[in-house]
Amino acid sequence: MTERSSTVVLMCGLPGAGKTTYAMGLVRRGYVRLSIDEAVWRRLGGQDAGVALAEAAFDRLKDEVRAEQRLELVELMRAGRDVVVDYSFWSRAARDDYKALVESHGGRWELVHLKADRATLERRLAVRNGERGADAVTVGEALFARYLADFEEPRGEGEQVLLQPSPARD
Repeated sequence: MTERSSTVVLMCGLPGAGKTTYAMGLVRRGYVRLSIDEAVWRRLGGQDAGVALAEAAFDRLKDEVRAEQRLELVELMRAGRDVVVDYSFWSRAARDDYKALVESHGGRWELVHLKADRATLERRLAVRNGERGADAVTVGEALFARYLADFEEPRGEGEQVLLQPSPARD
């Protein structure tokens, strides 16, 4: 019996670009989705937990979940499963790290970069900031500005760029 090589889709983009929506489409096609936000949300007790952590404690929890999900990714690849990693992959170093991890276990990676203009991102975040749940992490103006400043847009990394539609103008 020949082992099947896994496909690992690495989602990349700013908050509000549509990464989770795209990832959920892959889940409907049989992919397993790994999401740090969702795992952290569950650890904190879910929607009704009302737990607020200091930034340093939250960052430690995210790092812990990321390490666990890396191990889970390897196990899923060993089992021949296709996986979508629903992170922002804001830095080239993080993208390169995961590409190397996938390749070292015989998998094939795809980098999907979802792009939207600032107005679209801001409109989507305004809606999302009013929602609750694992995929509705609040992103305020200061945090959004930091994301915009720190995001390293993939160029020449084998990425597939998907432009998100801008809002209709009246």
